[in-house]
Amino acid sequence: MSVSAELTEGLKVRYGEAQRHYHTWDHIEALKRHFDSLSESWRRPEPVLWALYWHDAIYDPTRPDNEELSAQLLEEEARGHLSEDDLAFAAEIIRATAKHDVPDGLSEQDRADLALFLDIDLSILGAPEAVFDEYEANVRKEYAFVPDEAFRAGRARILKGFAERADIYFTEEGRMRWDAQARRNLERSLSTLAD
Repeated sequence: MSVSAELTEGLKVRYGEAQRHYHTWDHIEALKRHFDSLSESWRRPEPVLWALYWHDAIYDPTRPDNEELSAQLLEEEARGHLSEDDLAFAAEIIRATAKHDVPDGLSEQDRADLALFLDIDLSILGAPEAVFDEYEANVRKEYAFVPDEAFRAGRARILKGFAERADIYFTEEGRMRWDAQARRNLERSLSTLAD
């Protein structure tokens, strides 16, 4: 179960684009480490892995449709490498990252995989303080074109949305690994943004 070197090299070029500071190949490698550490948990690991590699393949901070475009790119580039069913599920995972919510209508096994994928994508919120602070600084760099006041308001709205969830993470695994630290990081960040 792997992605061909040719496709991986093409992705690395995309993830190396100048506008990226957090959404880089380092982010993909971090998620891959989580994916590997949870190897016993995945019901359909292959489509999850393909979604992991492609979920931020298109990233333009000025656009609202990066997830949709990334899903479409996966559908184009993975055709013939995955079964139609696996390809459809991988694309659905990517589309779900737009709202970071688990869509209705999934089988129990697909719902579990998609929920766990969303949790590892948000693992950065529960990272050690220094790693989280670097993430926040890199997100600001990606949105350098946004004036400070507008950025602070927008970023606070996003982080508050996560902080106000009864559960930031969908799975017991995610809550156990990251929830407590995520809440501390979000509280600190929201306090900084309010200053």
